[in-house]
Amino acid sequence: MLEGTFVVNVTPFDESDQVNVSSLKELVDYFIASKLDGIFVGGSTGEFAYLTAEEHMKIIETVVSHVNRRVPVLAGTAACATKQAVALTKYAEKVGADGVVVVPPFYHKPTEEGIINHYREISNAVHIPIMVYNNPATAKVDMLPDLIARLSEFENIKYVKESSGDITRVWKIRKLTNDRMTVFCGGDNLALESYLMGATGFICVASNFLPSETSEIYRLYKAGKLKEAKALYEKILPVLNFLEDTGKFPQISKAALNMAGKKVGQTRSPLMPLNPLEEKRLKELLAQLK
Repeated sequence: MLEGTFVVNVTPFDESDQVNVSSLKELVDYFIASKLDGIFVGGSTGEFAYLTAEEHMKIIETVVSHVNRRVPVLAGTAACATKQAVALTKYAEKVGADGVVVVPPFYHKPTEEGIINHYREISNAVHIPIMVYNNPATAKVDMLPDLIARLSEFENIKYVKESSGDITRVWKIRKLTNDRMTVFCGGDNLALESYLMGATGFICVASNFLPSETSEIYRLYKAGKLKEAKALYEKILPVLNFLEDTGKFPQISKAALNMAGKKVGQTRSPLMPLNPLEEKRLKELLAQLK
């Protein structure tokens, strides 16, 4: 049973724009020491769309190996072509990932039956849990609760990362699937609200640079300390809103980590670093948390 706060970690690059494996391992140790419940490697904030196939596999294998079962590891294995998604998902299972996160095929908008078939072939190829990732803002495909319910009928599709921004979908999915599908919040500024609707996990971008704070919110909520959870949530909410309002998840995460001395490099072209005004605002927001 996967639950709690998972960081969707950045992919560090060195000055030559190569994957910085040593920095990636240091990040993993930092996240685990900060008591995050799990790590999601190869997601949108990890710039998976800008990695070669070899780099994508490399970061999955590196994180799984270095974590060494200390916390669960989810691997992003999305691809437009079903064949490619199946191959990457099988690789993730082979190297020991605890589950995979799969956004629906993007670019060409597939039909509902095309989406069902995509996930069916992935599901049939592996035995590890699959987390469906509904992110209409980037994938341009919105998987409504009725479709999620159909996907939950596949034996190993157990989870959904819901990033539509509509928190009512949490309980709609739970009701339609009779809680067969476990819902993870996918919006950084909707975590506590989603927990109250019945979500039992949080895939969080801000956990890159606020790992202790974001993981503590779930622990407080689970312990019934709603007042304390709400106070901590509202304290970091300005930063979470900044993330969601700009949509610059990799850039903000890397800028904040670099400010903290983590040396993760810049985002890969065509993603441009934060402009001076955005960087100034980020520094102001982080300073307010001290």
